[in-house]
Amino acid sequence: MVDKTLQFLEFPRREPEKLAVSDRIKVFNEIYAPYDADGAAQQAGRCLSCGNPFCEWKCPVHNYIPNWLNLISDGKLFEAAELSHKTNSLPEICGRICPQDRLCEGACTLNDGLGAVTIGSIEKYITDEAMKQGWRPDMSGVRPTDKRVAIVGAGPAGLGCADILVRNGVKPVIYDRYQRVGGLLTFGIPPFKLEKQVVEMRRELMEGMGVEFRLGIEVGADLPFDELLSDYDAVFLGMGTYNYVRGGFPGEDLPGVHEALPYLIANIDRELGLAGAEERFIDLTGKRVVVLGGGDTGMDCNRTAIRQGAESVTCTYRRDEAHMPGSRRDYKNSKEEGVEFRFNCQPIEILGDNKVEGVKVVTTRLGAPGPRGRRLTNNVPGSEQIIEADAVIVAFGFQPSPPRWFEPHHIALHPGGRVRVSASAARPFQTTNPKVFAGGDMVRGADLVVTAVFEGREAARGMLDYLGVV
Repeated sequence: MVDKTLQFLEFPRREPEKLAVSDRIKVFNEIYAPYDADGAAQQAGRCLSCGNPFCEWKCPVHNYIPNWLNLISDGKLFEAAELSHKTNSLPEICGRICPQDRLCEGACTLNDGLGAVTIGSIEKYITDEAMKQGWRPDMSGVRPTDKRVAIVGAGPAGLGCADILVRNGVKPVIYDRYQRVGGLLTFGIPPFKLEKQVVEMRRELMEGMGVEFRLGIEVGADLPFDELLSDYDAVFLGMGTYNYVRGGFPGEDLPGVHEALPYLIANIDRELGLAGAEERFIDLTGKRVVVLGGGDTGMDCNRTAIRQGAESVTCTYRRDEAHMPGSRRDYKNSKEEGVEFRFNCQPIEILGDNKVEGVKVVTTRLGAPGPRGRRLTNNVPGSEQIIEADAVIVAFGFQPSPPRWFEPHHIALHPGGRVRVSASAARPFQTTNPKVFAGGDMVRGADLVVTAVFEGREAARGMLDYLGVV
């Protein structure tokens, strides 16, 4: 029998099996197979149960990672599912799309040569398998109150907020302009990373807990914000960021230049078979595609274009490979699937007369750190090159997109458009309108799903104090 404390020596890190490249580039399904019970237990058993678990501290929601790994190692699936949900409202989603290499697994003690525990894949397994076997959150101890909260936005921040509220007896009602829940979980992240049935299962689970969804309603257009303020005891805003960052160089308005998010959304709409999807679809079949940007959205665009049958996909990033912000897993998968990367490569012009014909780029060198700590880039004189292209996707990130109705309702913004919130320990994420709380990308700026979940949950705790529930 293997000594559990030495299991990491007996069993190497083993990631779940994934589809062969030749198969996966033809479909938009998830590429990773699930663990079976034995595989999950074996990999979970590699955990050292460190006295000071760095994985837990590096996780934005501070999951009890060693504890639920130990439960899975012992075959206690339902107990692991309950514990996993104590800190994370969307564990099966975060297990799929979090950049674990930069978070929990990157901080794992075994990551120094022996192979980090496959925390993300086990996290995904716990909820997926538990729900298959009939597990549902234990709500038996919840005492209903007469409080009701409106949540604007059914993305990760809104779902995280609703989870905490409903567990404390407050009725959450979530409004969203889309007909499906999830926000960018559904309409931004491609299904080869997150199949949409996973999000729908989360919706069913939350409805069973008592969360109400009112979809296809845009607050401020279909429903005045005043009505939410008058009909509910408090309001949470989790509306994300949707204004894309422009490069500010010539040629960005040429036909054949596409913003990353509309491109991804149009493709997902088509995969979901939504009305009008064919008219919105951006087909890159047979085209030479250049993706500008090395973040997670850029990786999603790379791999979507490959699956659409692009002739070639080239991804440019102005810094070197080590400083690329995108997930290493997605970067590796992009390369396997045929994407060419050009690092230290800064676009300075998109070329063409009546349509895109190429991208002029210049070589860069890393300079001193800027105000935010990231090293700035300097263009190398005389290093211009042209990358031939039929289509360009701009994936430089997103900026806040606050609606006009914020100002008349005294919801103040920072310069740049992020929502101002309180850092109070008692009422975190309270806006300058005391009845309104906010969290996620519209507060932090475009960031990870898991940080949005954390902020939604923390805002809910502030709302419980405001409502006098705890």
